[in-house]
Amino acid sequence: MGRIIAVVNQKGGVGKTTTSVNLTAALTDLGKKVLLCDFDPQANATSGLGLDKRKLRKSIYDTVVNDVPAREVIAHTKFGDVLPATADLAGAAVELISMSDPSHQLEKALAPIRNDYDVIFIDCPPSLEMLTLNALAAADSILVPVQCEYYALEGLTDLMNTLRMVKKRINPRLEIFGVALTMFDGRTNFSNQVAQEVRRHFPGKVFGTVVPRNVRLAEAPSHGLPVTVYDRSSRGAQAYRAMAEEINKRL
Repeated sequence: MGRIIAVVNQKGGVGKTTTSVNLTAALTDLGKKVLLCDFDPQANATSGLGLDKRKLRKSIYDTVVNDVPAREVIAHTKFGDVLPATADLAGAAVELISMSDPSHQLEKALAPIRNDYDVIFIDCPPSLEMLTLNALAAADSILVPVQCEYYALEGLTDLMNTLRMVKKRINPRLEIFGVALTMFDGRTNFSNQVAQEVRRHFPGKVFGTVVPRNVRLAEAPSHGLPVTVYDRSSRGAQAYRAMAEEINKRL
């Protein structure tokens, strides 16, 4: 049975989509069968793997709201498979509330296909609302990107409180799969201090690989490519390949 991992942090700009896209590509390179479910209305993960979200005829919105089978929506790319998103997903949160089981629509959508994959990543929106709640209900575990900057730990308390609530009321199997340190600048004492603090808060959960600040990571999405393809020799690409190796071992 495939592992479903929600990539989640309520703070924006911490590297959730970058992490989702590049781990999908790097694990695919390692021979794993990987699906990236884009569950963020911004649909950046969709375009980050080379899909034109303006030309999509069906998206994850159709699956969770209109019961279109996920297999009819999945797009196949050479970097991994994608359950794409469009701007329509922004309205899904409101529509889900009126359903009989609003928190489990994504879980139901993924259930028929989870055995087709070694791992399914869910790229979550930067907030703790109905879409994120659906992702947490569907997932076996979460991967938390944490930016190595000021305020990095702010909000993690709320995320952990939400995790405990979801485990108690909705999804008792949910665990922390790993914590990814992103935007790391080894030249500053502050980045190192944040990294130490995160490791203290999450003993044994923080990946040994840290993702550095890297221009190529910022450039790659504009070309519709993961950085592991856009510039394989860049520090960002090397970091995500190394993190994928760590994940492969944990899987």
